Amino acid sequence: MRYLLKLTLLLIITSGFFVKQTVAVDLQAGKEKAEGVCAGCHGKDGVTAILPSYPILAGQHEDYLSQALYDYKTGARKNAVMTGIASTLTKEDIINISAYFATMPSPLHLKIRE
Repeated sequence: MRYLLKLTLLLIITSGFFVKQTVAVDLQAGKEKAEGVCAGCHGKDGVTAILPSYPILAGQHEDYLSQALYDYKTGARKNAVMTGIASTLTKEDIINISAYFATMPSPLHLKIRE
């Protein structure tokens, strides 16, 4: 019985370390950061980039954008410009920017064949 009690207590205490901490999304902060950091290359609307090879960010999936920014930040994804930019972003910045671009109107959509 004592073993079970100790095990339960240990699980309760350590479970806090494995729970993903969530951050409340602040779309206004995401917009402000995106307009200051991303708009120079990807356009203020996230669509009209300065070069056609730059991706459209507006309407992209939030988790895709977050993962891409984290990967640039950690070096898992290689691009000198994006690595430099992503390295300045906090976790909250990445979450807010990703959420902001995901909510924007976009030409990205699935074409349904009839």
